[in-house]
Amino acid sequence: MPADERFAVRRESARASVPRPLTAAPAPAGVPLPPGLALRGRLATGARRPEAPRGSGRGGPGSRTPRTGRGGGPRRAYERARRAWDRPLTAYYVILGSSLLITVLGLVMVYSASMIKALDISKPATYFFGKQFLAAVIGGGLMLIAARMPVKLHRGLAYPILMVTVFLMVLVQVPGIGMSVNGNQNWLYLGGPFQLQPSEFGKLALILWGADLLARKQDKRLLTQWKHMLVPLVPVAFMLLGLIMLGGDMGTAIILTAILFGLLWLAGAPTRLFAGVLGFAVVIGFVLIRTSPNRMSRLACMGVSEPDPEGGCWQAAHGIYALASGGWFGSGLGASVEKWGQLPEPHTDFIFAITGEELGLAGTLSVLALFAALGYAGIRVAGRTEDPFVRYAAGGVTTWITAQAVINIGAVLGLLPIAGVPLPLFSYGGSALLPTMFAVGLMIAFAREDPAAKAALAMRKPGVRWKTMRRRVKKRSSGER
Repeated sequence: MPADERFAVRRESARASVPRPLTAAPAPAGVPLPPGLALRGRLATGARRPEAPRGSGRGGPGSRTPRTGRGGGPRRAYERARRAWDRPLTAYYVILGSSLLITVLGLVMVYSASMIKALDISKPATYFFGKQFLAAVIGGGLMLIAARMPVKLHRGLAYPILMVTVFLMVLVQVPGIGMSVNGNQNWLYLGGPFQLQPSEFGKLALILWGADLLARKQDKRLLTQWKHMLVPLVPVAFMLLGLIMLGGDMGTAIILTAILFGLLWLAGAPTRLFAGVLGFAVVIGFVLIRTSPNRMSRLACMGVSEPDPEGGCWQAAHGIYALASGGWFGSGLGASVEKWGQLPEPHTDFIFAITGEELGLAGTLSVLALFAALGYAGIRVAGRTEDPFVRYAAGGVTTWITAQAVINIGAVLGLLPIAGVPLPLFSYGGSALLPTMFAVGLMIAFAREDPAAKAALAMRKPGVRWKTMRRRVKKRSSGER
């Protein structure tokens, strides 16, 4: 047999010896095949499995996911920070966290700065701290109530708060009822060691009433006319300013003026109208300062580095001394030297100087960062809402807290005249702390009213999350492994 024929016979016999895969017999019509048998039938008939794309297997480039962990440089860190700030609940948590941190740190510094003053007047070392702690507890309750109140109820309280505040401010000027503290007739005696300064509540009253007024006029499209923008907002504000100035409190009058300008700016006042009101206020302020030797002496103490030989600018100079001796990290909590009678009002107007002396530059920058975060969150709430009342009220509260902090800290640094206003949420003073904490609760309520924030808060409730998880889990059949 030729070689070619022998090779062909061997090839055919080798093919015949290879076992062929089992094939499924054709099933009768209407009878489905079992899954395993059908799969073997498809494989036996040569049906190919779909090929995976190249590089999608283990170790291939298609299986790699972008890294979100460490590294990435400053650009990646910036993108993460930006995404974090854009979350719906950012303003809510920033307002709540920064305000509570400022209040707690203020309680610590009030205790440290006031203990020598309390002992000097034959009181326990915790005298001022105890009163401030009680005010903080009451203010925390007010903040919680304000945060849980709906916006409609806040608008409903605008007129009652304004009328009660005006009534109390009139009572202050009645002889025998009002009290004078440090030359200012702005206090009411409540019995025991407690006093009340109604002008502090005037800031909150002006914000709520002014926001409600401007919101109603905006709904009626009346803010395009200057007379509707000014009347009755400006006359009522001037009435409050007049009652405050009767008591001689120039600092509170400046804060109230800043709130008025903030509301006008948010309402879209034209430049000419805004400049006119500002010019009128500057002229009145100049006359009031020029006609008062006390205010002129405070104005002359701007930028001084040492007191006069006759004792002038003593408080301003020693405030600079306290800040300068603090260094980077301060002399330690409770180790201030200036609070031992050298610096007047160490626990009220100049508590920031004691903070710089005991906690150093790190402590003062931390306080500034907290106020900056609170102001940014307030601007965010005012800028993202569609409700005009929320926009005006949140903007007014932000203007109030920011302007008062700038005036207080600027006076301690010698950049501004000493206005005699406390540092919000930080300085000693229950009359200033209560309305401020209520205003913070107001902003928290506004932050919660955002639709995206509402949805995020609803998802954080245990019942909602459990129901959502139950929807996502697919039910398996009893025979599926």
